[in-house]
Amino acid sequence: MRVALDVSAAPARLAGAGRYMAELVTHLTEVDLEIVTRRNDESRWIPVRGSVHGIVASPRPVRLLEEALWLGWSKPARQSDLWHGPHYTMPLVTRRPVVVTVHDMTFFSHPEWHEAAKVAFFRSAISRAARRAAAVVCVSEATASEFADLAPRAPVVVAPHGVDVVRFRPDADGDGDILTRAGLDREVPAIVFVGTLEPRKGVDTLVDAFASVARAHPEVELWLAGQPGWGLDVDTLIASSPARERIRRLGFVDDELLAPLLRRAAVVAYPSRGEGFGLPVLEALACGSPVVTTRGTVMEEVAGGCATLVHPGDARELADALLALLEAGRHDVHRAARGVARAREFTWERSARAHVTAYERALS
Repeated sequence: MRVALDVSAAPARLAGAGRYMAELVTHLTEVDLEIVTRRNDESRWIPVRGSVHGIVASPRPVRLLEEALWLGWSKPARQSDLWHGPHYTMPLVTRRPVVVTVHDMTFFSHPEWHEAAKVAFFRSAISRAARRAAAVVCVSEATASEFADLAPRAPVVVAPHGVDVVRFRPDADGDGDILTRAGLDREVPAIVFVGTLEPRKGVDTLVDAFASVARAHPEVELWLAGQPGWGLDVDTLIASSPARERIRRLGFVDDELLAPLLRRAAVVAYPSRGEGFGLPVLEALACGSPVVTTRGTVMEEVAGGCATLVHPGDARELADALLALLEAGRHDVHRAARGVARAREFTWERSARAHVTAYERALS
């Protein structure tokens, strides 16, 4: 089977859906891949089987127009049995069956969490996938359940993300040196958040909750790792906190630092109001770290009873949970072992096999 996989939407700094695309390229070993990417972006895409085509323009409007009108007729499309759009979208014109990945349905359920232009665009793209795709991949049962409301005509395959348990594990040598090079004090107990800094991630709730935590634990700091998104003035948010001197913005965290940061955390806090999957929760569990995340979200599904759950947006409940986890410390070996075991149920190999199932159903 030969699959044209369009990774042209992947940003230079891989996170979220970009990380998902990179892991697919690495783990789709059962098929031949024709990787479609932006011009001058070929070098980072090395499929196990297949080739790379840097044929897409970089500016987003042009890229989306090219996908809609001619990528479905391009050389990699003609050489393949099917086309996979791993980020909601698909060519409007093609003779090949198309598989589309839908990550997140909050464009419908909570449009206020997104920029208005993105809401209109992704609602249209997701609705088109429901009508026209030969198969649809959803990254969680929660996303698949919401997507079902659109009455998709094609089969839906749930393919949860995975975690690299070699990178994300409870113990590793050299973490201290990596943290020191990043300017982080390995001796300071830190509550760590990893994610894009935007309204739906609950960073406002976390900063509010940390004010209470800081009063009880004068030595604890809050480290916010992630690149800025839209609609949230993080600097003003921090400046308004009475604990502002103990809140650090780390910016985008690269692959070398991410796992040590999660292993090093006194607590990993991911109080997002809603996601398609919530990969940082899984990665933190794989590191054996205490995790607090939100009830009634996909993160509850992913954590499988191995994280402390609070209601989204409830700063008082979040503060109480953080205080309890700080008091317990990292000495609850049974909790850590349960988290690691839960994370190991999710592998990128398993995710890739589910994608192959979706491809087979699309072709049939």
